[in-house]
Amino acid sequence: MSVSEIAAGYAFDGPALDLGALLWDGACHPDAPVRVPLAALNRHGLVAGATGTGKTKTLQLIAEQLSAQGVPVFLADVKGDVSGISAPGQDGAKVRARAAEVGQTWEAKGFPCAFYALGGTGPGIPVRATVTGFGPLLLSKVLQLNRTQEQSLGLIFHYADAKGLELVDLKDLRAVVAFLVSETGKAELRGIGGLSTVTAGVILRAITALEQQGAGAFFGEPEFDTGELLRTADDGRGTVSVLELPAVQDRPQLFSTFLMWLLADLFHDLPEVGDPEKPKLVFFFDEAHLLFKDASKAFLESITQTVRLIRSKGVGVFFVTQTPKDVPADVLAQLGNRVQHALRAFTPDDAKALKATVRTFPHSPYDLEEVLTGLGTGEAVVTVLSETGAPTPVAATRMRAPESLMGPVAPDVLDAAVKASPLYGRYAEAVDRESAYEKLTAEQRAAEAAAEEAAARAAAGQEAAKPAGRPAGTAASGGTGARAPEEEPSLVEQVVGSGIFRSLARSVGTQLGREITRSLFGTARRRR
Repeated sequence: MSVSEIAAGYAFDGPALDLGALLWDGACHPDAPVRVPLAALNRHGLVAGATGTGKTKTLQLIAEQLSAQGVPVFLADVKGDVSGISAPGQDGAKVRARAAEVGQTWEAKGFPCAFYALGGTGPGIPVRATVTGFGPLLLSKVLQLNRTQEQSLGLIFHYADAKGLELVDLKDLRAVVAFLVSETGKAELRGIGGLSTVTAGVILRAITALEQQGAGAFFGEPEFDTGELLRTADDGRGTVSVLELPAVQDRPQLFSTFLMWLLADLFHDLPEVGDPEKPKLVFFFDEAHLLFKDASKAFLESITQTVRLIRSKGVGVFFVTQTPKDVPADVLAQLGNRVQHALRAFTPDDAKALKATVRTFPHSPYDLEEVLTGLGTGEAVVTVLSETGAPTPVAATRMRAPESLMGPVAPDVLDAAVKASPLYGRYAEAVDRESAYEKLTAEQRAAEAAAEEAAARAAAGQEAAKPAGRPAGTAASGGTGARAPEEEPSLVEQVVGSGIFRSLARSVGTQLGREITRSLFGTARRRR
């Protein structure tokens, strides 16, 4: 296959993003651009490569061009170096040399951005989810529960949903778990399997450990409306939503699962659009291997189904990781666009991963094992879906330079951008309204008060029932037809029979109306 034949595979008629120029026989060919059709970006993709090979700059390059085409973008900023997309890049000899090599007309530009942070940990508009909205399957991943414990957590959610007990934060969940293994609450789940005290103990300890890590702030209200990610700027460019994660990068399972919640919530709320001319949103899922690590079968099935179906809602998902083997085969099969940066082969495991990566590409005129280990920073092997849906020829590519700042903006600039956002006032302050914890606590106090009142009444009744002293041998007045006084109910009978006590297990939270319904990942389907 010749340079012209490979280049012909990337000559699209419709709008497309420019990735770079073809590399062949050690030479860069600026007259042979490598591109990806805009309409193909909801067919998902993979950006992979070893650390330091240029993955982040590739994300920045694609995000810039999507924004320019009016397509909103979501990026997770794990290392804290993506905020520069909001500012014009710095001109210099290296940038100019790269632009000349790939036939790029480079111009310094910044792009409209919104900055977010999980629970307000770090700079950014706080992103929170209620425990109810997050759902049992995703929460089980965060809590690192096994399959049996995951099923028990699902049972707890089912009970809370049916009773209208909204689980807003972690203390709500802890209160419901504790209630369901109490003497009062045990009977509530008896008909559907019950909850063992051992499993409840594991769940409670996992919740406590999560709170001790400072993760309690991520669950609460106001819950983030994922529709905010679909915004465009006044000039028609797509907003680049950057989730700042450096402050929580030591809690990788938490942030990777939160990214999945954002995607699942979007999936539930967006209407079907088929195959639009351009995506409604392109979502870059960074550190993707963390999502799949130790995931249960049910969790993997839900990811696979979400990725397969969200395409028809106009959302493209790009997984970002080191090697394709980090992504399960069923998910990898759905990723039509591939940008593979350099891989290392220093160890037997590296060599094995390299061979596995080569097998995931279509037949190629390149010796991919040699090419993938010889690529320089900012170079990649590319194959995408053409406008007809067929894969393009594999093309070694020297990538274009981003036009925005390749690095973070100053902290004060980032802070000012966050506080100037119209969304800051909506999400900045946490709200702690009445939910499961408050309702169960109120019911418990009411039951305790009823018990005290019943005990006092019982004691008073026993005192009143004591007979007055009579002379020995004197008959009681009233004759043989007199009725014996009715026996007072016992203290236990009075408390258990009280309306307050009976309501503890069945009427808490009924003000919230119908049962919460759940869909994929067990996330709540109606807006909270």
